[in-house]
Amino acid sequence: MTVGDLTLADGFSALNRGDLATAGEACKQALARDPQHVPAHFLVGLVALEGKQRPVAHEAFKSVIKLDRNHAAAWAHIAKLNVGEGRIIAAESALKEVRRIQPNDPVVIELAGTVLNSLGEYEAAELFFERAQQLMPDNPSVLMNLGNVRVFLGKIDDAVHLFKRAIALEPSSAQCHWGLANSQKASDKTHITQMQLLIDSRRQTKRALGFLHYAIGKESEDLGEWQEAFKAFSAGAAARRDTVEFDESEEVAMFESIKSTYTTAWLANCPAGADDSAPIFVLGQPRTGTTLIERVITSHSQVHSAGELQQFGLAVRRAISHNNPKRFSKELFAAAATSNPADIGRMYLRSTTKQRGKQPFFVDKLPVNYLNIPLILAALPKAKIVHLVRGPMDACFASFKQLFADAYLHSYDQAEMARHHARYRDLMAHFRREFPNRFIDVRYEDAARDLEPNARRLIDALGLGWEDNCLNFHESKSGVATASSVQVREPAHTRSIGRWRKYETELAPMINELQRLGVPLD
Repeated sequence: MTVGDLTLADGFSALNRGDLATAGEACKQALARDPQHVPAHFLVGLVALEGKQRPVAHEAFKSVIKLDRNHAAAWAHIAKLNVGEGRIIAAESALKEVRRIQPNDPVVIELAGTVLNSLGEYEAAELFFERAQQLMPDNPSVLMNLGNVRVFLGKIDDAVHLFKRAIALEPSSAQCHWGLANSQKASDKTHITQMQLLIDSRRQTKRALGFLHYAIGKESEDLGEWQEAFKAFSAGAAARRDTVEFDESEEVAMFESIKSTYTTAWLANCPAGADDSAPIFVLGQPRTGTTLIERVITSHSQVHSAGELQQFGLAVRRAISHNNPKRFSKELFAAAATSNPADIGRMYLRSTTKQRGKQPFFVDKLPVNYLNIPLILAALPKAKIVHLVRGPMDACFASFKQLFADAYLHSYDQAEMARHHARYRDLMAHFRREFPNRFIDVRYEDAARDLEPNARRLIDALGLGWEDNCLNFHESKSGVATASSVQVREPAHTRSIGRWRKYETELAPMINELQRLGVPLD
């Protein structure tokens, strides 16, 4: 077959085998024959998605729905693209069209479920995944997605069953193995042996190896096999580090720029922000107790849990028309310093209308918002900010042994993790000097060891009356879509405090780097 002979079926086949050039050429030929050919426009969108050309994909799917308003798959993809870019209202509008059409295609139904999951609508997502599973009862992807959402909803036993079914159907699914490992406590090495065989087969991608090694590390910790656990965490981190791009020099420049730009004088000269006291931001480094404290606060009858929202950062980007795909950069913060804070505040409030619930207050628990503290103070001066503090080695090790999605790219190398943590501590010290008493520091260790007095102080600092439910956060039925989704279903505990000492020898690179930078280990 020559390039000139391509049909659209050839294009779909090429896409399935990862040949984007041939798939794109098939689209071009099909549209040359018929510019209004709906499947050709749809394939353009799929090819663009695979090639990480989101704007092209968006335009292609919009072309599809202009030609065929009942194309449920295009609407579902539009919803997913919008939610990924923080356009929540547009995403919900596209989902409404999917619901209107009532598709019977399980792939489309599953895709709609993933969008609902991203929106934090876990109960609705569960219904979509259940419907997809009814139509494709033996599809590992659907079983895994249903398992994940049931973890978020606290239905842990159901999730374990689903992960096991998915693995029985697709034994090589690294992500399912990882989901299973994080949903139950290992009692023996059966699952570890199964995962090790997959690794030894040498047929796994580096991304898959990351999932498998981290899963083995978690289960080895369950069994108290500390050396095996660390070996697995290190292998997982190395595999993951090979799949991400982290430019430490850019992060150094960004942190220094933030410190030089965002000062007492800068805030004093800012125009007034948006007048709304509803938001409560819980932030800090990941794996430092942000989920625990968020659950304490949102167990209060006056506070809604909005989840980990991307909306504040997206509002900043929109306010300055910043199109650099990098999530954070020196240039972004430099431009944001000259923006109108009220514009950022109003955009944030508009885009969180659905997530904030009906209570007077809501918690936005995105840890990395610590970078945005000055902008939050300017844009939403009545908002409350809660910052979690945890011992440096526990914080660094907790991140190093965690597989993240597409964030915290510094966490897969011990020395990089240590240097990042030192920069973070330095930045927070700067914020305390420049913006005194504008945010609340909560020590994770204090809260874990003696929750009630610390919870009472926090609730009082937030201006809320005490409610005993704040101590019963583990009984909450609301969803938790974080790495702590299993742990927060139990009362506060101290098991992870000082956990790093079990690996003191292996963590020498991290320890040495922190000590070189003058950072205390505990």
